[in-house]
Amino acid sequence: SFPKSETYSLFKIIVDSKTQRVVGCHVATDGAGEMVQGVAIAIKMGATKDDFDNTIGIHPTSAEELVTMRTPSYYYRDGEKTDTLE
Repeated sequence: SFPKSETYSLFKIIVDSKTQRVVGCHVATDGAGEMVQGVAIAIKMGATKDDFDNTIGIHPTSAEELVTMRTPSYYYRDGEKTDTLE
């Protein structure tokens, strides 16, 4: 979120690596409920990670984090956490 702010935030987008569809989202910060409602609409409409990447975030807001995540932190394969998809 904002530099030198005392508000800590967590954002996670869950993507099906085979279809690139966004299947979930975790947000823990002030105003999370309002952010998640918009994400829920996108998920119900079948949004993909590319759809999120091609969205311009409103700056400066915490919500822009949801459309500026470019590199996965990790993956899951057969229920096991891995660093790569291979």
